[in-house]
Amino acid sequence: MRTAILLLFAAVLPAQPPVEIRVDAASKAGPFRPIYAYFGYDEPNYTYSTNGKKLIGELAALSPNAVQIRAHHLLVTGDGTPALKWGSTNVYTEDGSGKPVYDWTILDRIFDTYRQAGAKPFVEIGFMPEALSTHPEPYMRHFGQPNDGAGWSYPPKDYAKWGELIHRWVLHTVDRYGRAEVETWSWEVWNEPDISYWRGTPEEYNKLYDYAADGIKRALPTARVGGPATTGPGSARAAAFLKQFLEHCAHGVNGASGQRGAPLDFISFHAKGATRAVDGHVMMGLRNNLTDVQRGLEIVRDFPEFRALPIVLSECDPEGCAACVASQYPQNGYRNSAMYAAYTAASFANVIRLADRYQSNLEGMLTWAFEFEKQPYFAGFRTLATNGIDKPILNLFRMTGLMRGTRVRVESSAAAGLDQILSAGVHGQPDIDAMATADDREMAVLLWNYHDQDLPAAPAPVHLVLAGLPRQAGRVLVAHYRIDDQHSNAYTAWQRMGSPAQPSPEQYAALEAAGQLQMLGSPVWLWPKDRDIEVQFTLPRLAVSLVRVSW
Repeated sequence: MRTAILLLFAAVLPAQPPVEIRVDAASKAGPFRPIYAYFGYDEPNYTYSTNGKKLIGELAALSPNAVQIRAHHLLVTGDGTPALKWGSTNVYTEDGSGKPVYDWTILDRIFDTYRQAGAKPFVEIGFMPEALSTHPEPYMRHFGQPNDGAGWSYPPKDYAKWGELIHRWVLHTVDRYGRAEVETWSWEVWNEPDISYWRGTPEEYNKLYDYAADGIKRALPTARVGGPATTGPGSARAAAFLKQFLEHCAHGVNGASGQRGAPLDFISFHAKGATRAVDGHVMMGLRNNLTDVQRGLEIVRDFPEFRALPIVLSECDPEGCAACVASQYPQNGYRNSAMYAAYTAASFANVIRLADRYQSNLEGMLTWAFEFEKQPYFAGFRTLATNGIDKPILNLFRMTGLMRGTRVRVESSAAAGLDQILSAGVHGQPDIDAMATADDREMAVLLWNYHDQDLPAAPAPVHLVLAGLPRQAGRVLVAHYRIDDQHSNAYTAWQRMGSPAQPSPEQYAALEAAGQLQMLGSPVWLWPKDRDIEVQFTLPRLAVSLVRVSW
């Protein structure tokens, strides 16, 4: 009989057979990479707001690895006034004679905020400065205002000036942050050039890429440059764009040098799910999200020269519009709740399984969510925090930040399985599954009870066996972290307060505390029997647990 601990969520276990989950610490499944440690957002000028700085600091602190942050609009012309889905830095203007004028003030403020917190920029090179655009007017100033336009989305009128702008930018970052630091950054050319973010042709994008890469490499030959950051390759349009770009980098004529091919140090594309409102509840689309990943990995596999390159999913989310508020788009109602965390846990594990299947060098899975200023509490934007209060999704990343070492084998009697999710999503039985890591002196098991539909359901009893502990482990300490309606959830705490529009100082402090990662109970010490321990608990629908064992 193994030593056991009973950690109950409810007073009495449901009268149903437990889900059997077995983790074998001695059976390695592959390296554990911090692909979760990537975040991004549209609005770069929120970065250095009070709440923006607070959140950047929390992101940097959640992982032992340097968190990387990607933002749109880093080259856009304007005075730096923040707005939904918009931002500007005024880096590039021209004087009366057409001579470039460079001003790094706002851009430095953004990157300084990252570096001071211990994070790194994942540099998105975009969009087109007004003075360089072939169609500068109308040029958007604030999203949704009269006379907005897309002058920022057109090709440059002078590719040499474009390349020189990027060259100067890299030189400036090396001077400010040091060569060794900038060598660790990634420089990604543009965003989603297969849709309206780019008003040129694919061939013109390739030329834009060539001149940007040339400018980067002339300034710092060891810098990492990549792209093309297309939308999800599950669509034929995005797949065709990604393929033609890789063909260009492999065999095309370089627009900047005239030589064959273009530098490519990493490949990026996006992957999105699909949400719907059905009969008054949210219906998620994990299948769509994973299909985008699968198709992108298949495309990269078809280019032997690029199979070993790092791949970054530079946006990977349940749906596509972070600024589309849930009050107007009911399908986005999952964003405040534990459902977002459960979805992301299932997505995280299955994206890794896809990378294993295609033997891909997956480096990052970027969550496109940050915070919005001067918005109501829990308004339903896709964010990590609201008015400085952390949402349940942020605690999912705190959980993954506690995982380290090597991935180890996991078996679950209630796992939907990758192939089933790719085929039909999670619409019948829930996906109750786990992934686990083991290091010299610890193990961590991330478990989730996920379903595509946000409907009431009984919690699942779980019987977790941690097998194959080292003989020298001796007594082990077991800590159980939880995200559900009662734990690590400032949203439900806010609802219990009566959903105050302006929380009092005492309420705000309570919400801050509720937004932190919490344990289900106190940690306990156990003696393994035959190198195994057992943990039993109930796992509510759309909840996430992290069971961490150390010795």
